[in-house]
Amino acid sequence: MDKVERLISIIMILLKKELVSAKEFSQLFNVSKRTILRDMETLSLSNIPIYSVNGVKGGYGIMDEYKVDKRLLNSSDLQNILTALGGLEQLLLTEEVERTIKKIEAMVSPLSLNRSIQLSFYDWVGRSEILETLKTCQESILKKRLVSFDYIDKDGAVTHRTVEPYELHFSESSWYLKGFCLQRQGYRTFKLSRIDPITMDERAFHPREDWSEQEHEASYQPQFVTIKAWISPSIKDQIIERYGRRSIEDHGSGLLLATLYVPQNRMGFQFIASFGIHLRVVEPKTYVEDFRNYLSQMMENYS
Repeated sequence: MDKVERLISIIMILLKKELVSAKEFSQLFNVSKRTILRDMETLSLSNIPIYSVNGVKGGYGIMDEYKVDKRLLNSSDLQNILTALGGLEQLLLTEEVERTIKKIEAMVSPLSLNRSIQLSFYDWVGRSEILETLKTCQESILKKRLVSFDYIDKDGAVTHRTVEPYELHFSESSWYLKGFCLQRQGYRTFKLSRIDPITMDERAFHPREDWSEQEHEASYQPQFVTIKAWISPSIKDQIIERYGRRSIEDHGSGLLLATLYVPQNRMGFQFIASFGIHLRVVEPKTYVEDFRNYLSQMMENYS
């Protein structure tokens, strides 16, 4: 446990208890009493109203006024955190996430654990396989250790990569690893479902000075094209969820004209095709022709 995490834990404990001795803290965090004393001085300098009580039953506490009127997190804050963590738990179920959820739940009154928001995701079988890769990536990032893996690109070509892992990124429904590829001598993003197998190297690495610049750069976005399509009322809600109500014009007689922007590549075609007979692209004509060719290639698989 690093110093910042220990300081936060000390605050959480003191918000729940009246007094905690330096001995209790040192045993809990496996550090010396002198370290705990320095932690208390750090918190005091940070305007956290820590006070000490001398004697056999003495210890450290936080001013009652701070607990009542200026508590770091109120019940609503904690409920919101639990809701967010509940969603993360379904996407990234790790021991760390479980421990965090239990810590937050311990701070909330049992009577107020009835959450007003619930998040649900499909429990795909492949998620457990991706989870193992996620754990390895997460551990490697924390320990600053290289990872090695075979990577399969979208055309099926396999290359071996050794990467300095810097960040895990979740987008839409997929996990990605961002890092510096030693083979390509540049920053790359790898889709976890295309990584197999992955191992954490014994070699450590020093984070590159220009990573912070890469970190703030916008993620890669494909080129988009704006199209118009007639849609069935049965998929109106799906279009609203993605593009908003203003994207749809009602022309009467049950006809709805939707303005959509989609990736100008195979992913865009797959998205449009997912609506089946409930959507018909009408503009631009060049996109209609390209989409028709894509559908023709699909049909050849069944001819």
